[in-house]
Amino acid sequence: MIRSISRALALLASLALAVPAAAAALPSAAAAPDHRPGSDRAAETTAPLTLWAPKAVTAFAYKQRTWTDLGLRLIAEGAPFEIWSHRPSYDEPIQSVWHRAGGDVALPAGSMSSFSGLDGFLSLKITPKRGGAALGLVRKACLNGWSERVRPDAPARSGYPQGCWYNPYSLGSVQGIQEGWASPILSQGRPFRLSPGKYTVVATIAPKYAAAFGMTPAESTRTVQLTVTAEEDSGGEGRMTAGRQSDRPVDAPAAHRPTGPRGRADEGGPAPDLRSLPAWGINLSKNTNYLRFSATVWNAGNSPLVVDGFRRDGEDEMDAYQYFFDAAGNQTGYQPVGHLHWDAKPSHQHWHFEDFARYSLLNADKVETARSKKEAFCLANTDAVDLTVLDADWNPENTDLSTSCGDYSSLSIREVLAAGWGDTYTQYRAGQSFDIRNLPNGTYYIAVTANPENNLVESATDNNQALRRIVLGGRPGHRTVKVPQIGIIEEEGYGGQG
Repeated sequence: MIRSISRALALLASLALAVPAAAAALPSAAAAPDHRPGSDRAAETTAPLTLWAPKAVTAFAYKQRTWTDLGLRLIAEGAPFEIWSHRPSYDEPIQSVWHRAGGDVALPAGSMSSFSGLDGFLSLKITPKRGGAALGLVRKACLNGWSERVRPDAPARSGYPQGCWYNPYSLGSVQGIQEGWASPILSQGRPFRLSPGKYTVVATIAPKYAAAFGMTPAESTRTVQLTVTAEEDSGGEGRMTAGRQSDRPVDAPAAHRPTGPRGRADEGGPAPDLRSLPAWGINLSKNTNYLRFSATVWNAGNSPLVVDGFRRDGEDEMDAYQYFFDAAGNQTGYQPVGHLHWDAKPSHQHWHFEDFARYSLLNADKVETARSKKEAFCLANTDAVDLTVLDADWNPENTDLSTSCGDYSSLSIREVLAAGWGDTYTQYRAGQSFDIRNLPNGTYYIAVTANPENNLVESATDNNQALRRIVLGGRPGHRTVKVPQIGIIEEEGYGGQG
């Protein structure tokens, strides 16, 4: 232990001696190379940020700890919004500026004690509606949180980091929100100490920051009605959920439409190719009335499937668009492809995209006899199906084209199926299975069909369906299912057959 402490002290001493040279070599924010996402932007508007919040939020409590980000978002308006921070040396405090094309604006001294975010950025006054003392809190904010595009005409990607640094020896950082994008300003990782009940929350950006960013008191304050429920009442999910219809938000982004060319600029360019795998994990419910299965739709193309939804003003619905990209990843066009709807059922409580897949049960003549009620989807890269296909994404979890199912306060949703990857749904609810109570015994086929309405643009549509033969037997209440093996594939351990 003494040896370890001595080595640590020696290391600290060496770092302290090395700091002046390192700090001298560190460029200031104003002199930094102009490689930022917004380096070619026009002059900023006078209101660079919009503070957005839903009218009402529901969160769950566990042992008087409540997790919620209150739906609070900062939206960059007119240009990317950037905070550049650096430390001249380890002997001096961090200096931060709002970095903009019209000239840097210095933030007040002491804005950042570490590179983990802006200190004292947001104040919260939480007042219980049943009476009692209000709770006052002050929180710091990292502007590099998970972000979302809130306008169809906004840039397709955000090049900013997805987190703030915590190393005490960091020398500089950039926090940024891409133009037309939103970033949460409260972390759900730090809970509130609130019991179940109803509260009024007033959130205010600290005056020193609001003044520096040119925001009026009205622009820097929002009020949210918060309902806190016990964990067992929320299904155990740490998500914000919908309130009553009258409590739902009416504020939403303006009704924009995508800019740029409609359709594919290059018909022979990269495109997704949706295909289906045979149904698997096939079995019956305990009462044998429902046929359950798992289904996978995957992308064999040389481009990701990217569907963005943008919330309609005052509605629980989003207009959905498929976006197209060239080989370099540049957005080249778009196509309207339907809608996303908010699913308020306790087992879901997120946004669903329609027209992605269809599950049908066909008889021996391959005529549909039943259809699963599962007709809406939240896309995710759950299975690496074939990473040898051309331009497969070996590491699809990234900050540019990341999948999101969203919360009720979401202004937009991006759903992605990367090349080489599949999205699997396991069917263990009656509404997502086949009701076989009125079906005679015999041979059937489980049909998994991708892009059933051909709303999505892909390179081929003749490979969208896969059939899996099964045989139903037994008697009512005691049905059986036999699932012939496909090739040498053994499904044991993947849901089972029976």
